[in-house]
Amino acid sequence: MRIVVIGSGFGGLAAAIRLVVQGHDVRIVEKLGQPGGRAAVFRQDGFTFDAGPTIITAPWLIHELFAYGGRVSTDYLNLVALDPYYNVRFEDGSVFRYNGQHEEILRQVRAFSPGDVDGYERFARKTVDIFQAGFSLIDKPFLKVSDMLRVAPELLRLQSWRTVAGYVNRYIRDERLRQVFSFHPLLVGGNPFQTTSIYALIHHLEKAWGVWFAMGGTGALVQGLARLFTDLGGTLQLNAEVAAIEVAPGTRRATGVRLTSGEVLAADAVVSNGDVANTYLHLVAPQHRPVNTDTRITRRRYSMSLFVIYFGTNRRYEDIAHHEILMGPRYKGLLEDIFTNKRLSEDFSLYLHRPTATDPSLAPDGCDAWYVLSPVPHLGGDVDWATAGPRYRNAIMAHLEARYLPGLSKHLVTERVISPPYFRDTLNSHVGSAFSVEPTLMQSAWFRPHNRSEDIPNLYFAGAGTHPGAGLPGVLSSGKIVADLVGRAEGRIGG
Repeated sequence: MRIVVIGSGFGGLAAAIRLVVQGHDVRIVEKLGQPGGRAAVFRQDGFTFDAGPTIITAPWLIHELFAYGGRVSTDYLNLVALDPYYNVRFEDGSVFRYNGQHEEILRQVRAFSPGDVDGYERFARKTVDIFQAGFSLIDKPFLKVSDMLRVAPELLRLQSWRTVAGYVNRYIRDERLRQVFSFHPLLVGGNPFQTTSIYALIHHLEKAWGVWFAMGGTGALVQGLARLFTDLGGTLQLNAEVAAIEVAPGTRRATGVRLTSGEVLAADAVVSNGDVANTYLHLVAPQHRPVNTDTRITRRRYSMSLFVIYFGTNRRYEDIAHHEILMGPRYKGLLEDIFTNKRLSEDFSLYLHRPTATDPSLAPDGCDAWYVLSPVPHLGGDVDWATAGPRYRNAIMAHLEARYLPGLSKHLVTERVISPPYFRDTLNSHVGSAFSVEPTLMQSAWFRPHNRSEDIPNLYFAGAGTHPGAGLPGVLSSGKIVADLVGRAEGRIGG
């Protein structure tokens, strides 16, 4: 079959690799001038900045993808384990050094709050159970109500109606430790106080298999997968934005895509790795989607957006780890402002990324490459980023200089800022959401946009907005689901 994949993010690459191995004629069309989509790379003044995800977990999914193509991952990229995974820093100056060593975690829990040791151990054991049940569903499609009913008893047993924060708070009393063990949903676009407790499985996933980094940055992983795809015979077409998915009248079948250049690419199936909402709202004409109407798409809840400052310094800050989580003075209240009130607060919590702690080649000699990321409301609020952005940037950089990076303003040599309009205008993300559909219980599994369209049976979806969700393990697994579904539709064994 001729298959067109819209977008070369990790979900699109994973689907395309598996589909080309199945024997299909696969072409990826990518709007940007480089592969990766949200995982693009910015290069300026000798510095390399990853624009997309920088935390790699479940490394076996990457190795498995290369093996499926008959190749060895180490011939294409070099993954290294990180320790610590994160330093979690608090306003009172305390620091939790988060890694996978159980005794080290216990020692730090004891130092923070001796009365929480037993509670943490119970929580950690529970996350093993949640992981075993939840991760088994990560590469299974949920296309029918019966698919959901089949797993409902297990979800009830695991108390998946609770939120991650609610689940953690049952076992741990110290407010700082509650934040340490509940912040992970933010890495996939979720509010810990609204995200289903199934996502507590991330704790066990990281403890058991680590947090990894691709030398050369996440962009090196993108390039490795893109090279694997083309080595296997696939075609990657850059600077090719899709204007519409062509649907034959009266057939409910996609016949290909039309690019903004006017070029039409015929296809027997189309896979969208683009934003799910944008795909339905702007690429598929309303008469071809009686199920996925404008109303159904727009009434979903979408994840927060991001404000990110990429910068380089002409000195190194050796006391800062690869990943730093900088907690602000508020936790729940700040998240309510971001997710519910859609209001830009005066305070913030930050993720500070220093990849040169692991790979100095990403900056000139003696320099550090950085980004600092702040979760912010998506464009469904009323923030005027043209005026608010510069003020917000100055507040964040002043905070970093005062507390963590002394002399920052003197050592700053390059900078770039992205805000919610970037996600809307460059990445075609609905309301500028950074992670697409928010991972609440009622927007998970069958309730999430399906991997195969209910309206157009040869239109498939991979990426953050469909099942199983955002994050590298989720989007890679969505690509496997799509390849399996295409294989089943053809009567083949899937990927």
